[in-house]
Amino acid sequence: MSDTNQRDLGESDSPIEDELEAAFQRIIDEGTQRLHRGWREVFVTGFFGGTEVAVGVLAYLAVLHATGEHLLAGLAFSVGFLALLLGRSELFTEGFLVPVTTVAAKRASVAQLLKLWAGTLVANLIGGWLIMWLIVTAFPKLRAQTIESATHFVTAPLSAETMALAVLGGMVITLMTRMQHGTDSVPGKIAAAVAGAFLLAGLQLFHSILDSLLIFGALLSGGTPFGYLDWLGWFAYTVVGNLIGGLGLVTLLRLIRSKDRLQEERVDAERS
Repeated sequence: MSDTNQRDLGESDSPIEDELEAAFQRIIDEGTQRLHRGWREVFVTGFFGGTEVAVGVLAYLAVLHATGEHLLAGLAFSVGFLALLLGRSELFTEGFLVPVTTVAAKRASVAQLLKLWAGTLVANLIGGWLIMWLIVTAFPKLRAQTIESATHFVTAPLSAETMALAVLGGMVITLMTRMQHGTDSVPGKIAAAVAGAFLLAGLQLFHSILDSLLIFGALLSGGTPFGYLDWLGWFAYTVVGNLIGGLGLVTLLRLIRSKDRLQEERVDAERS
């Protein structure tokens, strides 16, 4: 039985399990469409991603201000991830598993991947900054909470602890993406979004976009002991940690798990 070909065990003619094959196809199909977008589509989709995460930040701040409980506020933040899921917008750190797998399958180029990353990152920050300006203008009572929350991140020096928090942040959101692509069930996708938000925001993991929006809100509120250069220094190492966690701890292992299927896809891409 140990020598039985994997292709003979499932319903699909694939070297991996049927469930993994279905998830693999979803990833390749979605990734190919995302990576072949033009600059306008990349920027607009990323801009919406930033605005929708900022709505989640509003929910997070409102619950944290009212209760002082980070875990409850983390659940409230899931509003932002649900908006991303149902609105089909784009968050920079969601661009690890799906686009990288697509490039590895030779269905898109490295240049297209870099365009997606760069355009989405900039657009997320611009869209998020705009909504945070509206939030601190519309809800003055949340300004003190915003500054307190942002200070926790932006004043944290680079250390083993903060880098570990950034690595875990990248891992959690990429794991959320992996779970959502592992099922066709909408309730299942929603559960993954809520779980990801709970871990990411509730445990105050370091996330380059989410926490940047908190910092922007604090800076827009005024009277902070830090400035945009302090944010940039924090942002630089947080992005690196998110990349390590998302690419190294989730995406790379998924590619290794689907190695045989990936090789077949590469051959088909070269033929076509």
